Amino acid sequence: MGVLEVYFPNEYVGSLVVLLIVFIAVRLFIFIVSKILPKLAAKTKTDIDDKILAKVSRPITWIAMIVGLRFVIGQVGLGETYAATVDGIFATLIIVFASFLIYHILDSIIVIGFSEFGKKAKLSIDLSLIQFFESMIKILVIVGTFLAILSTWGIEIGPLLAGLGVAGIAIAFALQPTLSNIFGGISMLLDKSVRVGDLIKLEDGTSGRIQKVNLRSTKLITFDNELIIVPNSKLSESNIQNIALPEPKTRVVVPFGVAYGSDIAKVKRIVLKELSKIKHKVDEPEPSVKFLEMADSSLNFKAYFYVDSYENKLSSLDEANTLIYNVLNKTGIEIPFPQVDVNLKK
Repeated sequence: MGVLEVYFPNEYVGSLVVLLIVFIAVRLFIFIVSKILPKLAAKTKTDIDDKILAKVSRPITWIAMIVGLRFVIGQVGLGETYAATVDGIFATLIIVFASFLIYHILDSIIVIGFSEFGKKAKLSIDLSLIQFFESMIKILVIVGTFLAILSTWGIEIGPLLAGLGVAGIAIAFALQPTLSNIFGGISMLLDKSVRVGDLIKLEDGTSGRIQKVNLRSTKLITFDNELIIVPNSKLSESNIQNIALPEPKTRVVVPFGVAYGSDIAKVKRIVLKELSKIKHKVDEPEPSVKFLEMADSSLNFKAYFYVDSYENKLSSLDEANTLIYNVLNKTGIEIPFPQVDVNLKK
């Protein structure tokens, strides 16, 4: 029967008592994990331990409950066949929840720790690199969990690994596109050519903001709120325009035209004055207005100025067009439009 055989000859009564004891122990353990440990962690200088504790408390609780339940069932006499099956089931459950525990610990140490270190060292945090590490950790934990479960059920993983080694060449050929995407993602992250949040333009003219860099692909969100998934290998091998690099500051170009006979110096002066009113304009480089062309029906100019971020480019372009149009109308400078004069001979 077990250790309670002396005090409780009836095995079911003994099991019930053990179940009650285990339940009280687990509840006490949950209370310690959820109430006392967070208060102790809050006294430390860093909040890394608080975040780790918040993520691992649930897996630890489930592991404690499974171990306690297994101990209770062990007090009941089971046959060898049933005992082996029950042991396998409980061992599998413990491995699964232990894998969750390991993943959350590694994820917290790498992701949270890296972020905290970057903040203290005043370094920019590359979110895409963190997401990539998260994907790698997840795959390694899943593979390790699978192999541990096979070993628990008596399946020899040594010959399996040896067989995988022999078939490695064939698998590599079969997974060549996938491996190409993985290494493409690694190369982009190491080169720091793209980051999460960057606005990029693809070769086909598609523009979007990078949402996430996965092992196989990169996800973009377009201005129409559409999701575009691009394989990493294609993205790493193609010419892309990263509007966010080398810095957020970007140039705005505003073409406009005035009628022949207009005072060019006056046009430049009043337009430059209006450009100084733009909200997100920066002083360096200085704004400028260039007289570029004497076209068929107009004198064509372009106004150039820089804004603090590419995110404000469209709104600044709208603001500049409005200011230039209004000031030209106010000062009586004619804005020509395409027209054709037809002369009829008698």
